[in-house]
Amino acid sequence: MSMEITSVEQNAVFMFLNLSYAVISLFVSVIALVIIDKFVFRRIDFIEEIRKGNLAVAIFQSTILLFVGFVVSSAMH
Repeated sequence: MSMEITSVEQNAVFMFLNLSYAVISLFVSVIALVIIDKFVFRRIDFIEEIRKGNLAVAIFQSTILLFVGFVVSSAMH
């Protein structure tokens, strides 16, 4: 009796690995965003500015998050 890995098992393993990478990437991105918010832009309260309706701050914050996501993604591959 040989133990061969079926296509379904391979797909399940790859799906689990991709999900793991996505979760790790999400946590690293959020931590990096918090660090950037706390140490680089100390005098700006991004959350308060977004609540006031400042669209430029929302775009800037999302751009930082995208950039961190790209860096984390390229580092994981």
